Amino acid sequence: MDAFYASVEQRDYPDLRGKPVAVGGSSRRGVVAAASYEARRFGVYSAMSSVVAAKRCPDLIFVSPRFDVYKEVSKQIKEIFKRYTDLVEPLSLDEAYLDVTDPKKGPPSATLIAEEIRAAIRDETGLTASAGVSFNKFLAKVASDFNKPDGITVVTPDEAFEFVDALPIEKFYGVGPVTAKRMHNNGIRTGADLRKRSLEDLTSTFGKAGRYYYRAVRCEDDRGVQAHRTRKSLGAERTFEDDIADLDELRIRMRHITERVAERMDNAGIIGRTVTIKIKYHDFDVTTRQTTSQQTISGARELYEVADLLLTHAPEPPARPVRLLGVTISSLRKLGGGPWPEQLVLDFSNSDGSGD
Repeated sequence: MDAFYASVEQRDYPDLRGKPVAVGGSSRRGVVAAASYEARRFGVYSAMSSVVAAKRCPDLIFVSPRFDVYKEVSKQIKEIFKRYTDLVEPLSLDEAYLDVTDPKKGPPSATLIAEEIRAAIRDETGLTASAGVSFNKFLAKVASDFNKPDGITVVTPDEAFEFVDALPIEKFYGVGPVTAKRMHNNGIRTGADLRKRSLEDLTSTFGKAGRYYYRAVRCEDDRGVQAHRTRKSLGAERTFEDDIADLDELRIRMRHITERVAERMDNAGIIGRTVTIKIKYHDFDVTTRQTTSQQTISGARELYEVADLLLTHAPEPPARPVRLLGVTISSLRKLGGGPWPEQLVLDFSNSDGSGD
């Protein structure tokens, strides 16, 4: 979808149309969740500080997010997808992979099906979508961002290498600003530059991600569309209006965050065992602390007890003022879904117990 949250707001409130809009908080600690294309012309993007966004675009209009509305529209769009295929893998509320190798309806052409879907979205929701059509996930994902807004990009097998070679390294899916800078420092600015590097070179420079870059630039991606992806984690975080140095106050805020996570766990009918807390300090330094409980964590009380221990004792309470706290639970299971796999304890000692 094109600037999804902001586009929904402009659709529902005509006075916002044609104006720079940011969905998110306007406070000095607020963050832009989505920006309209009018705002993007000023360099305003999602995840940007609201203060920075307001400086770049003095006429920027901030609106509070309405996630219940976005979820409902997302559900409506997914129903359109389902007319053509059951192989739909959502990435977020506004993005999904579709496998239309054997479509339920429509022409035997992924490109024509994509156009039909885009037309249906426009007619039934009043919103625009962009599509990438290709023979694997990597190329389809990159292509979907290539001709926004309201566009379509098709990459056929014959065109794939030429398309990837000309691609700026920043456009590669999975290459963020930090990695792009490292790429530039290593003389890699385009797909063509990347394809010249050996697997050994890339893995020594970028670790495990190097293997992904090596395969991606060669258009090798055999991942299938997963219609039923298993949730791996669930969490929430909160940025504070003012930095907090008092431990008791941090513990109160932590309780509120764990209550939000526990509510989401209850709504999803899941339980977990691994708890991770995220601490962002006043200087934007970020640290995480994690532990896996032997007992099931299923409610706010158990979750808070573990998170509180991580905050106060692992290894010690935060020594600097904190601007953000977050809590995530993972190692998830459906409620009543059976036991977790057990770690076997193997005895490698000799019969005399010496262990030598």
